[in-house]
Amino acid sequence: MNSSHKLNDGTFQDGSLLVAEENGPSNGRSLTQANFPTTLPILPLRGLVVYPHTAVPLNVGQPRSIRLLENTDPQTGLIGLCASHNRDRALPGPEEIYRIGTIAAVHRQLRRQDGTVRMLVNGLNRFRIKTFVTTEPFLVAEIEPLPEDIRSTTQTEAMARNLVDMFMRLAEFVPSIPGDLLASSLNLEQPLQLVYTIATYLQLELSDAQKFLEFNSIAEKLGWLVRHIGKETQIMEMGQRIRSEAFGQMEQAQREYFLREQLKAIQRELGEADEREVEAQTFRSKIDEANMPAEARQEAERELSRLTRLPVAAAEYGVVRTYLEWLVNLPWTQTSTDNLDLQHARAVLDEDHHGLDEVKERIVEFLAVRRLREGRMVDTAVSSYRPDRLGAILCFVGPPGVGKTSLGRSIARAMGRKFARISLGGMRDEAEIRGHRRTYIAALPGRIMQMLRRTQSKNPVIILDEIDKLGADFRGDPASALLEVLDPEQNRTFRDHYLDVPFDLSEVMFITTANTLDAIPVALQDRMEVIRLAGYMESEKVAIAAQYLLPRQIHENGLLPDEIGVETAVLQQIIRDYTREAGVRELERQIGRVCRKVATAVAQQPDFAATHPQTITANQLPNLLGPARYQPDTAQRTRTPGVATGLAWTSTGGHILFIEAAKMPGQKGLTITGQLGEVMQESAQAALTYVRAKAEQIGVAPNFFDKHDIHIHIPAGAIPKDGPSAGITIATALASLLTECAVCEDTGMTGEITLRGQIMPVGGLKEKVLAAHRAGLKKVILPQQNEPDLAELPPEIKETLTFILAHTMDDVLQAALCTD
Repeated sequence: MNSSHKLNDGTFQDGSLLVAEENGPSNGRSLTQANFPTTLPILPLRGLVVYPHTAVPLNVGQPRSIRLLENTDPQTGLIGLCASHNRDRALPGPEEIYRIGTIAAVHRQLRRQDGTVRMLVNGLNRFRIKTFVTTEPFLVAEIEPLPEDIRSTTQTEAMARNLVDMFMRLAEFVPSIPGDLLASSLNLEQPLQLVYTIATYLQLELSDAQKFLEFNSIAEKLGWLVRHIGKETQIMEMGQRIRSEAFGQMEQAQREYFLREQLKAIQRELGEADEREVEAQTFRSKIDEANMPAEARQEAERELSRLTRLPVAAAEYGVVRTYLEWLVNLPWTQTSTDNLDLQHARAVLDEDHHGLDEVKERIVEFLAVRRLREGRMVDTAVSSYRPDRLGAILCFVGPPGVGKTSLGRSIARAMGRKFARISLGGMRDEAEIRGHRRTYIAALPGRIMQMLRRTQSKNPVIILDEIDKLGADFRGDPASALLEVLDPEQNRTFRDHYLDVPFDLSEVMFITTANTLDAIPVALQDRMEVIRLAGYMESEKVAIAAQYLLPRQIHENGLLPDEIGVETAVLQQIIRDYTREAGVRELERQIGRVCRKVATAVAQQPDFAATHPQTITANQLPNLLGPARYQPDTAQRTRTPGVATGLAWTSTGGHILFIEAAKMPGQKGLTITGQLGEVMQESAQAALTYVRAKAEQIGVAPNFFDKHDIHIHIPAGAIPKDGPSAGITIATALASLLTECAVCEDTGMTGEITLRGQIMPVGGLKEKVLAAHRAGLKKVILPQQNEPDLAELPPEIKETLTFILAHTMDDVLQAALCTD
């Protein structure tokens, strides 16, 4: 029922309702065909439908609506009332209001001090809008009458009497409807006026109210009201029954509370205490419900027996009680049902991540194995399948920002499992994994058990983030503690130091992430299956930015999608000139800066209304992001003899290095600068030894080294560098210096050199090749033994770059030095 409405233009203010009187055409009588208007001003109603034969008070506050009232014919006072589709739209247009409405006569207008007008309108007839004549200064429409079928039959009379009885029954549950007003309203002889009066009292949704108005016959209206009121009456009766039962339960609870208090008083007089017994009984019930293994249950019952004997004030009481709470709240048997649908998994991974086809395929293979194993485990005849071996433990290795953690979250979503993340970066205490022993104050279980309790699932997906950044000190080695957690053969009986009972971790899917494998102990690497994420190509970054990063930054910065436009060429320029990374984090930050500039401009507009969408062009980037941070300088730096471009691989992805060599008068001296590690210094010495041994062959005077010193330098001296893969690059730079032949400006290289000029294979080839592609190189020299690694490269890389496989240093010099 409509006891109180809060509406604005064309709406109830206090929910009052008057029944239309029978004297005068403007007080309830219908218009005839002769005096039916052909055009009429239209007042849109927000959240309200006014019916014929009813009188309704309205408030009008919009200037357009007030002008409509001022221009209303003073003799007839007729206006058209039509409901708008969206009640939140202040000024609905012609396409935003319903075409069927009610002609109403305006009575008793009252202008208030705040400028609004309160008036009383009497609904007369239905009408249909044929077309709108004008929309300014207010809506005026050409209308046509919409007569109703009011033929009375025995069935309609029976339905009308039944409707009155049902409505009276429903009104008993709504005290806001006055009884005298209800009686006068229902004492009506005309069925049409009766149904409209009752419909006005009902709390109908706008769509239902409009549908009721559009019914053409009295029989349809009566039937719809009978069904609706019958349903509402059932709901009201059920609610009253629920309240009665609740009150009865409250009275019973109060009675039980009183009896318990009396029982406590009697027990105190007898020197007995029941609080601990109640608590002990609660723990017994939880132990039974937890379905613990035999050993864990035995330990819980033993500790519960201790708890019942300890006084509440004892120091150990809280320790034992906390221990029992941990035992009974662990998910000993609670699991999530796995969704091993491979098509669903592919769809989820493609939805969350662009590219990474090799990684996605490996994850789908992992799920396929899980599906096959679980299907085979059902067949008890296949005895070779062990249900406790659920698969390998995955380790995602790659530079920052390539989506390692989010891949784990996608796996959890694809399988329908709970997800938890544990950050291992900087962890030095073994107790963070295994837990503290209960002899310590404020002891707690380890992070693994805490996550299981938090997820309330025995088989969640747990991400162990940054496993390569574990530390170690006098408190222990967390990496050693993980040997048991990440071993499928051992974690079925994992013992947390705090709990000191075995817990089965074999159903947990552990996924670790790392930037590099160098810092992970070999024994721990052996327990994980490594999946490498090398990084993204420029085309992949553009697609990721367009599909994921840009929409996310538009939303986070409060913009609307139609307020900013960024073309693909602009994204490409941001990637080339403002980022140089394997992942996309810096790219997202730069896109966020652009969005914030646009958001600032929009926020300065009145009502935050942008005059037109702002399309970002390449010429605007210097103003938005500043001057370009990275310039292609490979050609300029290698134009001088003695400079070669090398390819390096670090924890942040692949990079290019410029290795410079210079000569000066001296006596066989060698200077190495650039904060090089021991391995790289040894590579430089080996390269110099090779060049000196081959001096005659490459055209260097035999006594050259007796009269000259050599200086080898790698710029970016503040960054430590190490590794053997720069050997052929250093040798090439020396050969270029001594022969005065520049290295080809579009050539990069990587490989380890021996004293006899043999080229040895190196690691991280995919990351290095991606770095060469980002830097705009066209030719890459690689060791012959790295040829199998080329199969892992994307087809786009293979089409763009030319790969030269070198077996000896002679092959390198022939391909690297420019002879023209």
